[in-house]
Amino acid sequence: MTKFEDGMTRILRPCTIIFALGLSARALVLAQQPAAAPTPGSARAIAPIDLTGNWVSIVTEDWRFRMVTPPKGDYASVPLNGAARAVADAWDPAKDTAAGNACKSYGAGNIMRVPGRLHISWQDDTTLKIETDAGNQTRLLHFTGTPGGDPSWQGYSAAVWELAGGGGGRGPAPAPAPAGGTVTPAGGQGRGAPPSRGGSLKVVTTRLKEGYLRKNGVPYSENAVVTEYFDRHNETNGDQWFTVTTIVDDPKYLQQSFITSTHFKKEADASKWYPAACKAS
Repeated sequence: MTKFEDGMTRILRPCTIIFALGLSARALVLAQQPAAAPTPGSARAIAPIDLTGNWVSIVTEDWRFRMVTPPKGDYASVPLNGAARAVADAWDPAKDTAAGNACKSYGAGNIMRVPGRLHISWQDDTTLKIETDAGNQTRLLHFTGTPGGDPSWQGYSAAVWELAGGGGGRGPAPAPAPAGGTVTPAGGQGRGAPPSRGGSLKVVTTRLKEGYLRKNGVPYSENAVVTEYFDRHNETNGDQWFTVTTIVDDPKYLQQSFITSTHFKKEADASKWYPAACKAS
């Protein structure tokens, strides 16, 4: 290397560092910029509750079914028929792992009951995304579109906002929202009307692969329909919660609806997010 080349190298090195720092600063500024405003009238724009952010499940019931894997044959409180009990009694986690089915208890019929953390965000103006650290699952809740695609662990989830003040019970799933994600509130307001204070999210999931309602092989079939209601709560001390009520209907394995209620508390950030692969037992 000549003296000239050595001198140029000494000049370029600090310049390169300054340039790299400049790019890093610019990336940081871009990362801190707020997300683009939602399209007026879209599902994101009319959302009556905000479910985005980082959440942790709080296990207040069914500890022995959720925090540990129950023994084979323990399917208390699940309204199984004879065919389902036969499946549960034959559960073999080693066979599930060997067959690539370690995620059978992480499907939409049970994933919200699996202890862990969620990250919820808008993928776009009409699709709400739920990511789980338990099993590395991703659920897409579609406010527009028609159920389709191959059966999968998370299936196809059709979502609709139910706005408060409309009266009436929670009945059959409404039709998917029209383009733009607007809905007709329960109270009969016109399409695209601004939401009243409060409300909930209703999600109906179909096109599922056969999975487990509990980690010990308690089954739901490919014919199962999973209906969920997400409700948001704020405590006077500033804590924020949401509750998801899950109703599983399965003509193949269940004698009646299987209903659970699961609670999540909001966290300040994703510092406790530890993604983990599915485990069969």
